[in-house]
Amino acid sequence: MNLPNSITMSRVASVPLLIWILSRGFPFQGHGHSGLLGGEQELIASIVFILASITDGLDGYLARKRKQITTMGILLDPLADKLMVSTAFIILVAYTPGLVPPWIAVLVIGREFLVSGLRSIAAAEGFTIEASEIGKLKTVIQIVSVVASILAHRWDYWLWFPNFHGGYVVGVRFIALTAIYWMCIVSIISAVDYFVGFWKKIDHASDDRRAQKSFVLSRKAKPAAPVVPSGPERTSHIS
Repeated sequence: MNLPNSITMSRVASVPLLIWILSRGFPFQGHGHSGLLGGEQELIASIVFILASITDGLDGYLARKRKQITTMGILLDPLADKLMVSTAFIILVAYTPGLVPPWIAVLVIGREFLVSGLRSIAAAEGFTIEASEIGKLKTVIQIVSVVASILAHRWDYWLWFPNFHGGYVVGVRFIALTAIYWMCIVSIISAVDYFVGFWKKIDHASDDRRAQKSFVLSRKAKPAAPVVPSGPERTSHIS
């Protein structure tokens, strides 16, 4: 297994790790601490998710640079992405129900299935749907929303540099709520964008197939042989 595929597999391995960290059986759960000392569980889960998200772009970059694009990598990369995102939001429905209601998880996972289905049909038809800038923005907001939602389970806000002009307040819960609903809006726009791009290309693909079929049929049709007169109508002039 080459390096890019190993990185992709590490993203798959992060899924059960994230489930374990955010479970009740995690070692740092229930120690009765408060504040930062009691937030080891949330901090570790956030770091794991951020590192797994970084590998999303790293494996593809290394595969292209090292010319190690394989069928296994093409199969595993989107599977790992969808598995990680779906797992994160399913966990958050139970972990932070006040921030992530079930309909948000359904929206996010449904959008992932829709895009995967469109890409599968596009591949079968012989064309691809490129990732749009809206889709990349959705990915960034998605990472922020997941990490902020995990941290908001412990903190409503952070007070940084309290001895410097009274400190700076970072509203963790506010960031989580803002990121989640922006992510929902961008996810819907991105799904519509993918569908419009797919619809345009599938029309062109259908037109190309019809044109190619007509061309093949026209080549198969042979011109009729010339009629040679016979009998009395056929004359010969000999000089």
